[in-house]
Amino acid sequence: MKKINLPLNDETIQNLKAGDAVLLSGQMFTARDAGHKRLTALINEGKPLPIDLKGQTVYYVGPCPKKPDAVIGSCGPTTSGRCDGYTALMLQNGLKGMVGKGWRKQEVIEEMKKQKAVYFAAIGGAGALYADCVKKADLVAFEDLGAEALYLLTVQDFPAIVATDCQGNSIYK
Repeated sequence: MKKINLPLNDETIQNLKAGDAVLLSGQMFTARDAGHKRLTALINEGKPLPIDLKGQTVYYVGPCPKKPDAVIGSCGPTTSGRCDGYTALMLQNGLKGMVGKGWRKQEVIEEMKKQKAVYFAAIGGAGALYADCVKKADLVAFEDLGAEALYLLTVQDFPAIVATDCQGNSIYK
């Protein structure tokens, strides 16, 4: 099990191989397709983003409502393919890591190779486990999207598998 500190850097990314089990600690932001659509519109309009994508990792998740004493509600991964149409642009703007579930389209893998990025698979159905790994959750943008708003999460020992490494090797092939 490799312990990985977020945000990612090129050396860490280059040392990760498809199939590696990892524990992620640090900060990553959440976004699903609605959030990606808004980020894409801002980029295309030349407007500033509410977050700096450089070196960042996105978790494809729409957290459940939290209980009063909790940091976040259950937060299991959503299917990453929902964001494939937006991923190349996010990578071109500095995104280095993605966390979700399921395989990625070949064009996303090609862009990952070009931009030296990595895709981590999280376990579907383990939302309560992942919620326990979230130590802080701050709303950063698009509050009107509800569960699909962008949050900045501080995570500790968030378990995942390197699904696709920066050379394009994939556990799904």
